[in-house]
Amino acid sequence: QVQLVEIGGGLVQAGDSLRLSCAASGLTFSRYAMGWFRQAPGKEREIVAAINGGGFSARYTDSVKDRFTISRDNTKNTVNLQMNSLKPEDTAIYYCAAHRTFYSGTLSINRDDYEYWGQGTQVTVSS
Repeated sequence: QVQLVEIGGGLVQAGDSLRLSCAASGLTFSRYAMGWFRQAPGKEREIVAAINGGGFSARYTDSVKDRFTISRDNTKNTVNLQMNSLKPEDTAIYYCAAHRTFYSGTLSINRDDYEYWGQGTQVTVSS
């Protein structure tokens, strides 16, 4: 079965960096667009970044543009989220998710399009 496992969360100070990684198994990885989502207490789960199956196109939510970078390695079945200049408002549980596509150029920022989800990893940014 499909498994997505996130690692790399933790407690950092404002301005620090973190790198999240998600290892995927049980799927043909390159056929899936991948997304990072986050959910803060009392808020809905929101898109952070998404990348298409080919790894050549990405989109970001406005609040993380120029600070976060999503990337993937289709030879290792991993997707990463490099987070720089972290802010307290970035505090949330971060989830990796996979969306089956039929064209390697497709990606989605719609939470409902994602079929598989990881268990999440906590990121806490102190001020």
